[in-house]
Amino acid sequence: MKKTSIGGEALIEGVMMRGPDDIAIAIRKSDGEIIIDKKPLKTLAKKHSFFKLPIIRGAVGMLESMIIGMRALLYSAEFVEVEEEGGKEAKPSKVDAFFEKIFGDKFFDVVIYFSVFISMIFVIGLFMLLPSFLAGLLHFNKDTTSGLIGLHLFEGVIRIVLFVGYIALISNMKDIKRVFQYHGAEHKTIHCYESGQELTVENVKKFTTRHPRCGTAFMFVVMIVSIIVFSFTGWGTLLWRVLSRIILIPLVAGLSYEVIKFAGRSDSRFMAIVSAPGLALQKFTTREPDDQQIEVAITALKNVLVEDSDADKW
Repeated sequence: MKKTSIGGEALIEGVMMRGPDDIAIAIRKSDGEIIIDKKPLKTLAKKHSFFKLPIIRGAVGMLESMIIGMRALLYSAEFVEVEEEGGKEAKPSKVDAFFEKIFGDKFFDVVIYFSVFISMIFVIGLFMLLPSFLAGLLHFNKDTTSGLIGLHLFEGVIRIVLFVGYIALISNMKDIKRVFQYHGAEHKTIHCYESGQELTVENVKKFTTRHPRCGTAFMFVVMIVSIIVFSFTGWGTLLWRVLSRIILIPLVAGLSYEVIKFAGRSDSRFMAIVSAPGLALQKFTTREPDDQQIEVAITALKNVLVEDSDADKW
């Protein structure tokens, strides 16, 4: 099995694949045609070797992935909206028109960065700050080692429960289920490529929808790593916990990336155990795709492949 660095993201009626040199978005139109939007991959790691250093690459890569993913998601949503309007471009609202007038050609970039900012606020608030606040309500002795361990463990448990509950809740939404089918198609297609088999629908269908390098698995590792990292900050006031957790998010992301990277290329039994919870969670975030969805994922993947077979190794 080849361990490839190629990854992707499920979109609205499409799939985005990210290769060593390019990003390709494949969208299925209502008439059955697959359209491709392919662009060069631009990252800080390509400009300076500093951003390739362990931990640094994970922290920076997380932010870059959020921006790339949001850009792809907004593109697919915008395209589907045009399809629903019968091919006619919808008129912008007065608010959109106002901001387009202010930002001009940069309007779309502003929307992307603002969306990423709002997403980060939501994630930090729900999965970082709320668990800390709830754990702080416990009457544990903060001056003892056992009390501190209990607080941090309880905070971590709350964080994991909220995360799993959130995933389970949205997985039952009708529109999200279809996106999760494309998520499954993305994983199955990458598995097929890593196995060295020809990228055909029949070959892809044989593989599992679960993959150790999935974003769902990454987020679960983040939950576990955060328990360990945050435990070194003590407890203190709520303000201290809020500031310390926000400041340490890049470190948590960087360490989590290294764990996922190692797990993605390791066949050891220990790493299989470490990856098991993240793979189990993908029961909620992936669904078996149909043939047309697999075709979309194959099209996206083929557009990011490179001639050098070693260039995309993980």
